[in-house]
Amino acid sequence: MDFLQLNRRGAVASLAFNRPEALNAFTPELLYELNEALRSLDQDAGVAAIILEGSGRAFSAGVDLKVLQGAKLAAGRVAGAFDKAAHDVAVRIRNVRAPVIAKIHGFCFTGALELALHCDFIMTTADTKFGDTHVKWGLRPSWGMSQNLARAVGVRRARELSFTARNFSGAEAADWGLANAALPDKTALDAAVDAQADAIAQASRGAVSAYKTLYRVHEENRSLDDALNAELAAEFPEITDTTERLKAFG
Repeated sequence: MDFLQLNRRGAVASLAFNRPEALNAFTPELLYELNEALRSLDQDAGVAAIILEGSGRAFSAGVDLKVLQGAKLAAGRVAGAFDKAAHDVAVRIRNVRAPVIAKIHGFCFTGALELALHCDFIMTTADTKFGDTHVKWGLRPSWGMSQNLARAVGVRRARELSFTARNFSGAEAADWGLANAALPDKTALDAAVDAQADAIAQASRGAVSAYKTLYRVHEENRSLDDALNAELAAEFPEITDTTERLKAFG
């Protein structure tokens, strides 16, 4: 891969954006490569958890503005190649069988934050800088920011962050519920994410996949009765290790 690094540690796979000289800013090619890498990992039964991270000093600065400067933009929408690639990655993250953990350090702006919000959860450092800068550049969101940021922090705070384009810290992200935790430094972040990924890897993969599907039902904003019925009715034949795990009890 030209723009990603793949590392495997047992059942845990890590995908790192690999444009450190550009703070891992996104290009269409990087996003296409990410989609294909996630598709391949989804087909690998040996993968129980996926970590999405950035090499060098940042998770990602978001869309590469130098690429946008050479594109024809209309009505504030980023170039079509970007939108198609990002949409495909977002759908892949949300539907891939294994949980995807966004491990964020350094910087996470706009398009990078949009993709991170599609991950199952986010871990970061207290001093990481986040921001939604669409309005700063005269752009409108199209990768999910207006929906997922409001779900993460509440619509009033989301409006504030988007309308002002102000930066906020990893500590604030954790306080607001956007991130699950803000660790004191990158070393602590690495250890915490590894521990979480290992815990997921030790669980029943079929049951974890079932949970991922059922939490998507919650995000559909159904009535509680409808959602409870959907949970009860869902079938997950991929859960095949129940008897084996229960025999090991005690």
